[in-house]
Amino acid sequence: MPRRAGERRRLGQPSMADVAAVAGVSAVTVSRVANGHASVTPETRERVEQAMKQLGYRENTAARALATGRFGTIGVVSFDLTATGNLYIVDAVIREAQNAGYGVNLATLDAAIDARLQAAVRRLTSLAIDGLVVVEARILDAPSLRLPANVPVVVAEGASDVGYPAVGADHGAGATAAVEHLLNLGHRTVHHVSGLADSYPAVRRRDAWQRALRRREREVPEAVVGDWTAASGYAAGLELLKDPGVTAIFAANDQMAAGVLRAAAESGRRVPDDLSVVGYDDAEVAGFLSPPLTTVRQDLDGVGRHCVSVLLSSMRGDKLDWSTRLLAPELVVRASTAPPA
Repeated sequence: MPRRAGERRRLGQPSMADVAAVAGVSAVTVSRVANGHASVTPETRERVEQAMKQLGYRENTAARALATGRFGTIGVVSFDLTATGNLYIVDAVIREAQNAGYGVNLATLDAAIDARLQAAVRRLTSLAIDGLVVVEARILDAPSLRLPANVPVVVAEGASDVGYPAVGADHGAGATAAVEHLLNLGHRTVHHVSGLADSYPAVRRRDAWQRALRRREREVPEAVVGDWTAASGYAAGLELLKDPGVTAIFAANDQMAAGVLRAAAESGRRVPDDLSVVGYDDAEVAGFLSPPLTTVRQDLDGVGRHCVSVLLSSMRGDKLDWSTRLLAPELVVRASTAPPA
């Protein structure tokens, strides 16, 4: 005689069939609820979740892995999440993975030290992941780093030669748009507050700034290198504004641009009457600075979502185009830029 769900529960962990019996649905519906599929109605989802809670159901990931060859988990390795770009991309990866029914294991690093990279990758692969997203190409600069050959890998913000499928924002197009905007307003040249010298986005933005000026046959001033913080932008602004001929500054992110705005105020330079300032990222604070900041809006959410899409295709065994996918940015013009006096 078959045991009832309650009797089976006393003998061991409740099964998906037990949950289905209590909720009055099929095991397929229980699976969809467990994996977060949007096709389940709210009423049915609530009924299934109540049955799970009542029975103390926990999904048996080991059994699922044996049956499907999948663990239902994606690994993510990223540098410091206080960096705006990394944070937005990782957030989008997590949300998109969850929408696809996958959990996420995250490892963060504060420096490109080979031993830490190796340990992070080993830790993630030991947790049984189906695929790996690597955020920021500096991770791949460690010469002895060996990513697992049997796990699909996608790189966010990777160069075209990283050796893996890659998705990123088009930093060159964004920087070019910023410089062209300032030159078209009538500024003779554009000064630049750059990000870190070894940062992939900073290098791409700095190179594009130089190319845009040379293409218009304008003077290319020496870039002032910051570290992405408002404090470094403030210091760079004070240095640049010693020269009364500086009328336009393009900062490689909004935090450094905010520092430039403070430096301008303390130097007696009115923005945008005496000085035009453009940032990058369109951070939440950009529209609330004084004056509201002209900046470049990146589709970082799109980068994260595309990374997961490409990774899922790779996990299915689809043939991939390994060229880097670049998502176009948008120039957002606000009140911090104007023609020179």
